[in-house]
This record gives sequence, C-alpha cells and structure tokens, in this order.
Amino acid sequence: MNKIFQSLAVLALTTIGFVGCDYEPKAVENTNPARVAEMKQAFRDLWVGHIFWVRHVVSNDATHNQEERDAAEKEVVENAKQIAHTMTPFYGEEAAQKFLTLLDINYGAVRDYSGASIVGDTRRQDAALALLESNADDIADFLSHLNPYLKKDTVRGMIAAHSAHHVLQINQYKDREYAHLGATWPMMRQHVYAIADTLTMALVRQFPDQFS
Repeated sequence: MNKIFQSLAVLALTTIGFVGCDYEPKAVENTNPARVAEMKQAFRDLWVGHIFWVRHVVSNDATHNQEERDAAEKEVVENAKQIAHTMTPFYGEEAAQKFLTLLDINYGAVRDYSGASIVGDTRRQDAALALLESNADDIADFLSHLNPYLKKDTVRGMIAAHSAHHVLQINQYKDREYAHLGATWPMMRQHVYAIADTLTMALVRQFPDQFS
C-alpha cells in the first residue's frame, strides 16, 4: 500500500509544481471573455461540489453514520453525471457516458479505500489504490485523445494528485487528525480549480467558435 500511495503522492507534488498558480485562463483570439469566464466558473462549481460531497461520504464513514453517508453518496453520483455531461455539447453523448464511467470508477475506488481504512483491511486498501492509479491513466488517455490541448502526462498527473488528496483526507479522518483536515480542504479546492480551468481552456482552444 505504501508504495502505491507514495507514487500518487509524488505525482501530487509534481503536479503542483507544473500547475501551481499558473492555470489562470489566458485569452484566446476571437472568443468572448464573459462566456469563457462563465464556463470556467461552472466547471469550478461542479468540481468543488465533487470534493464537498465526497468529503461528506468519508466523514460519515468515519463516524458510522450510514443514513447521512448514503444521502451524500447520492449527491456524489448526481454531481458526477453533471460533470460528465458538460462533454455532451462538444463530443456527444457517447463520450459523456464514457467519461461518467471513468468518474464512477474513480469515486468507487475512493469509496472502497475509505471503507477498507475503517476496518483496517490493507488488501482492499491496496486494491483501491491500484485502481486509482490505473484510473488516472485511463482518464488521461481518454481526454488526451478527445482534445489535443489536454496532454496525457499533464492530465494523468492532475487526476493522480486529486486521488492522492482524497486518500490523504480519508487517512486524516480515520486518524482523527482534525487540525490537519483544515489545511487539506483549501489544498483540494485549489487543485480542483486547476482541473476545472485546464478543462475549460482546452475546450475554448479546441472549439473557439462556441465561445465567440
């Protein structure tokens, strides 16, 4: 487990290095800045919604509150559908469904890691971490083939870092490191902003006429 988690953590650090704060959208010729900003904000809201509801699943796992956990999980699923269907106007329904499948796999691995952590099942933790690692590859391969402005290594690093943040948060809840949780949330939020902005600008560059 440690080896896989360390791999995810290294990717998280390297991603922060090449993304940092330099992910602000840059102007694309013949596009309407207001429309670009609107898309950027919509994507940010969706991705923050994702980490918000996953956090609630994880926290209710840790406190064994099944009813609230199940309610939060429904929100996670609905949010994933909304994220995936942002693809539809650009790539069609089939691509959106494929993206949803990949997002569901990612969340499923996070959920499995959380559940395994509660009961101390290291084999299930290992399997969940391995799935997160392969899922980062699959998402990167999928998105980079759709959009030439989404480089595979960049996307893989960003998704792996995102997964590592979920794992870190789960471990902190399990170990009751509440003081550290306060610092983890803004880090996760800033990173999903980077993901949202990267996706936004890749769409703007590939489909500038839709943002004119």
